[in-house]
Amino acid sequence: MLSKRSFDAISNLFHEVSGIRLTEAKRALVTGRLSKLANAAGATNLDTYVADLLAGRDPDDMGKVIDRLTTNETYFFREPKHFEFVASYLARRSRSAGELRVWSAASSSGEEAYSLAMLLADKMGPQGWQIIGTDLSTEMVATARRGLYTMERARNVSKDYLRRFCLKGHGEHEGHLLVSRDLRQRVHFECANLTQTLPEIGEFELVFLRNVLIYFDTPGKADIVRRVMGRLRRDGFLFTGHAESIGNLGLSLKSIA
Repeated sequence: MLSKRSFDAISNLFHEVSGIRLTEAKRALVTGRLSKLANAAGATNLDTYVADLLAGRDPDDMGKVIDRLTTNETYFFREPKHFEFVASYLARRSRSAGELRVWSAASSSGEEAYSLAMLLADKMGPQGWQIIGTDLSTEMVATARRGLYTMERARNVSKDYLRRFCLKGHGEHEGHLLVSRDLRQRVHFECANLTQTLPEIGEFELVFLRNVLIYFDTPGKADIVRRVMGRLRRDGFLFTGHAESIGNLGLSLKSIA
């Protein structure tokens, strides 16, 4: 088990970089994830590995730690009510409204962004929309760009969407699906830290900021939402997770659903 001293050091560093505070209850989880990195580096003692890691502060090594400690459990069409809302919005959206830009602000391994892409391709066709996905983890961004997933992640994808927008894996990829090339080319992924200055990605009509605010305290939530709102069009829509409440943050947002 990682010593309390090492855990506190890693926890402080992770908070500094990501804004997320790892509680003592997460020490066993952190131990397990760092042990894999320590073994890969040939270290025999986890505390020594952490000490060397912090002393060296190699950006590549630190990036691996952030990747390992970021929680990334997701699947296609998670919280389907949101996608139903988007479908109804598209049905009443004027065709003269211009390009629809959508931001998956905590895109993890990409399932949310590709779910939106399937929906937009179905309702709007291959043109007239753009999706950008961002995530803190470079590993998750690489996974999202690849677009290869286990079929279990696609349990909420309709047979019609699977047929139209996905390829079934065979051989070594048995039990997997690959998002079609056409769809992958319409979704752009890049790294971004929501607690820091955001990249110049423009404004969006729809922003999905789901299941990430639960990891932050109230000031941290307010800071992130304000920063994200700077990329939201005045008449745009912000989606948060069903378990997340931002009504007490004193922001210029109106709850509609």
